[in-house]
Amino acid sequence: MTRPIPLLLAAAACALTASALSAADAVSMDDPNIAVDYEEGGRYFTEDGIPTFNVSEDGAVDWPTFSGFRRYHAECHVCHGPDGEGSTYAPALKNSALEMDYYDFVDVVVNGRQKVGAAENSVMPAFGTNPNVMCYLDDIYTYLKAHGSGAIGRGRPAKKEAKSETFSEMEDACMGS
Repeated sequence: MTRPIPLLLAAAACALTASALSAADAVSMDDPNIAVDYEEGGRYFTEDGIPTFNVSEDGAVDWPTFSGFRRYHAECHVCHGPDGEGSTYAPALKNSALEMDYYDFVDVVVNGRQKVGAAENSVMPAFGTNPNVMCYLDDIYTYLKAHGSGAIGRGRPAKKEAKSETFSEMEDACMGS
C-alpha cells in the first residue's frame, strides 16, 4: 500500500517555496513611492510630498504609522480585516496603499465608492465627515503602506517614536480640542 505522505511533503515544499518567493518579491524601500525624502513635524514624506512611513534600525515606527495602526483598527478593520489583510467582505487595503495613487486613495475614503455589476458588487461608504477617519487619514495610509510593503508585520508595532508636539497640535486642531 502506497502512502500519500510523499505527496504531502511535496505540497508542503511547494507552499514553502511559494511563500519564500512572495517574500523575495517584497517592495524595495528605495521605491520612490515609499522612500523617505524629508521629515516635517514627525511626519515623513516621499520626494513627491506623499506621506510615507519610517522604521528605524531598532524597529521603531514613526508616530503617524503607529497612530494609523490604532485608527485603522478602530474604524476600518471591521470590513477590511485585521492589518488590512482583506476579508470576504472587502479588499485588502494594505495592497491598495501600494498600488493605488495616494490622491485616489483619499478620494475613495472621503467620497466612498460603489461598484455594482454582474462580476462585482461592493460598496465603500464615504468617511469625509468622520473626524476619527479624516483627522488620521494620512496615518492610516502610512500604516497600510508600511504593512503592505513588508516593513512592518501584522499586529501592533512593538516600538514607536514619541508623539511630536507638532503632531499633537495638528490632532487637537483637527478634532476641535
